[in-house]
Amino acid sequence: MSDRETRHKASMQKLKARVDEKVANATEQRGLIIVNTGNGKGKTTAAWGTVTRALGYGYRVGVVQFIKGLWECGERNRLEDDPNLDVAIMATGFTWDTQNREADTRACEEVWADAARMLADPEIYLVVLDEITYMLKFGYLDIDTVREALENRPPEQTVIITGRNAHRDLVAMADTVTEMQEVRHAFASGIQARRGIDF
Repeated sequence: MSDRETRHKASMQKLKARVDEKVANATEQRGLIIVNTGNGKGKTTAAWGTVTRALGYGYRVGVVQFIKGLWECGERNRLEDDPNLDVAIMATGFTWDTQNREADTRACEEVWADAARMLADPEIYLVVLDEITYMLKFGYLDIDTVREALENRPPEQTVIITGRNAHRDLVAMADTVTEMQEVRHAFASGIQARRGIDF
C-alpha cells in the first residue's frame, strides 16, 4: 500500500470514529423545529420531500401553505389523497396580488387557525408551515403567537418552517437551520418555471 493510500485510510478511520462518537452521543428523542430559509430555490421542495418520507412511514402530516396555496403544486396533487395528509391553503394566494391588506389578514388568520389546530394535535407527527416567514415579515401574523404555538406543541411533533428571511426568533428556536444560497437561477436568464420541476 502506498503512503498516499495509507494516509487516506487513516483519515477515513478518523472520520468514521468522529461520526460514530456523534451517533453514540445523540441520545435525546423528540420532535424538531427545522427552518429552511435563504434566497435559494428548494425550501418548499425539501419540506415536501420530508412530508413524503413521513407519509411513507404511515405518520400523520399537516401542511399549511401561506403563499403558494393557489398555485399548482405537483407534490400536493400527488399526495393529497393520502388519508394521513391534512393540507390547509391560504385563500388569497400571493398576498401582493390582492393589494387588500384587510382581506389578506383575514385569510392569514383563517389558515393560521388550521395551523394552530395541527400544532396542538399529538397525533400529527409533522407540520409544515410553508412560507410562513412572509406572514411574519409583512405583519399578518404576530411572532409571539407563532412562538407560543411552537413552544406548546406535542413533544414528538416536528415542524418545518419555510421561507426567506426567517424571523430571528424562529432561527433561535430551531434545532436545524438550512440556508439555501442562490448561485444561479434559470429564471434570471429568462427561462420559465417548468411544470414538474419547479412546481
